[in-house]
Amino acid sequence: MKLFKLMAFLASFLAANISYAALDIEISGGSAQQIPIAIVPFANAGATKDNMSEIISADLKRSGLFRVLETRGMANLPTTPSQIKYAEWVALQAQALTVGSVEPIAGGRFKVSFQLMDALKQTQLAGMDYQITHNQVRTTAHKIADIIYQKLTGEPGAFASRIAYITKIGKRYALQVADADGFNPQTVVSSNEPIISPAWSPDGSKLAYVSFEKKKPIIFVQSLTSGKREVLANFKGNNSAPSWSPDGSKLAIVLTYGANSQVHTINANGSGLKLITKSNAIDTEPVFSPDGSHIYFSSDRGGKPQIYKVAVDGGTPSRVTFEGAYNVSPKFSPDGKSLAYIRNDGGKFKVALQDLATGQVQLLSEGSQDESPSFAPNGRVILYASKVRGRGALAAVSSDGKVRQRLNDAVGDVREPAWGPLLN
Repeated sequence: MKLFKLMAFLASFLAANISYAALDIEISGGSAQQIPIAIVPFANAGATKDNMSEIISADLKRSGLFRVLETRGMANLPTTPSQIKYAEWVALQAQALTVGSVEPIAGGRFKVSFQLMDALKQTQLAGMDYQITHNQVRTTAHKIADIIYQKLTGEPGAFASRIAYITKIGKRYALQVADADGFNPQTVVSSNEPIISPAWSPDGSKLAYVSFEKKKPIIFVQSLTSGKREVLANFKGNNSAPSWSPDGSKLAIVLTYGANSQVHTINANGSGLKLITKSNAIDTEPVFSPDGSHIYFSSDRGGKPQIYKVAVDGGTPSRVTFEGAYNVSPKFSPDGKSLAYIRNDGGKFKVALQDLATGQVQLLSEGSQDESPSFAPNGRVILYASKVRGRGALAAVSSDGKVRQRLNDAVGDVREPAWGPLLN
């Protein structure tokens, strides 16, 4: 297992061949008390290439918190609340159901309407109307799924978000962005030289990453709206491991001179470089705490790789992880209460989750070469990279360890996932 992404990237991509295709998702496990819900097919669903009802159903199933009921064979398939015969849906054991429609309108656009109904109380819980283009169908379906998720669980959803990851085809590397369900993959940048360490800006408009295209590691920041790319850090030695501050004003980065790697901060415009850690050790993989007060990082300063924290302006670091001899790659939950990282558990590298208040640690993943954990924006799921039949693949596990997902690509390696914020 690696301590430094910069020094171990080649092992992640050996003999890799990857197609730029949607990632298929396999789901196992689920909550013991799943919410039974019926997603009734929308009226005129065939007006769009992608079926919105099916997308919503797939999102809810993937969460593990819902039991999506089969609607085929139902004599009455309502598309408006007034058409609902509630007794039929209660007999199906539905606690809630959705109805809706897709209507073509002028300019090649669509009007999408949906209502979420309480089947027992026969009342409306939520409803929205959208006017969208064909390219917004999937995103709108994800947003509807988020509304349903929040109304029925009391927590925000994360279906309308995106993930970034690294792929390779032949000798060409690519940084790709896709919907959280693996659909709509798009290449942000590609190169014949390695690309590593993608990191989302807090507003989701930019990605920072490390590219070796100039035969040395340089940190770039690329806009996902304009496509404009700028060099953030190209200092002497190696520039690596970018991580954004919560307000997006600066990044934590790692600069390596000789044998030592040290954590620095730098303004988002490339100015104001500041040394944060100073030691004879290797300090790397920095990440800001959600309140912006501290930077957590991996270091071997105690002899074995562990996670430490330091005040955002520098100072004396303090150790965070004490259980186990190898803990690296820290990532915060959005609420700042938990820290995910990679632990060496008897020679197997797994995703661990530590409660920062109690220090309690739970091992969540089941692989032997898991790495690069990244939280969903609602904190409910952790995305990570794993190995499946000798190839890199993405996997995910719920923060309670009950639901597991594997995002499959049929051809080759996928590596270094990063989960972005919710889409507006």
